[in-house]
Amino acid sequence: MTAVTLLAFAGLCLLLSITPGPDTFLVLRISLQSAAAGLAAALGSALASMVWAALVGVGLAAILEDSAEVFRWLKIAGGLYLLYLGISSLIRARRTKTSAAAGQFPRRSYSRKAGFGAGALSTLLNPKVGLFYLAVVPQFIPHGGNTLDTAMVLGVIESVIGFLYLAAVSIAAAKAMAWLQRPRVSSWLERGSSGIIAALGLGVLASGTNA
Repeated sequence: MTAVTLLAFAGLCLLLSITPGPDTFLVLRISLQSAAAGLAAALGSALASMVWAALVGVGLAAILEDSAEVFRWLKIAGGLYLLYLGISSLIRARRTKTSAAAGQFPRRSYSRKAGFGAGALSTLLNPKVGLFYLAVVPQFIPHGGNTLDTAMVLGVIESVIGFLYLAAVSIAAAKAMAWLQRPRVSSWLERGSSGIIAALGLGVLASGTNA
């Protein structure tokens, strides 16, 4: 691959990263509670995308494309997980509001390990990430080249760009933490991001069950 080809792929990954999706809202929501956990979620998401790159490299992603049933169940699993994240966050936000009204200091809900796991699982169960690797990455693999090695190189580029963007989201949230931690602002942002995640989950479930 030439430098121009790599730059073109990097630009495409950047456009994909800055398009708001489940990972962006997940990292933002976690960062509102813990900046370190938010960065861990960004790292988990980035590393999990490498799994999709590996699947393309070894040809397993092609199986998902050929098997509509497998892909449909993957979408349903991803939708259920997003729905769980959204609903559990809404419940947690209500409990936090109640504790604050009672004068109790709310404990952080996410550790670094939990944030990493949430980010990784969200990406692994997001069929749009798999679809991106399935549809786009093969176009950049040269004819006769080593498929696995090339896919992993492209996966590293996408992962680094994705991590940098999500890390920027997390850091920006941390910088504004003093304002974001105001009870009313934090409550509305928590509810808003959780509602969006739940809505995304419902959308994925709907598309999966109607497939």
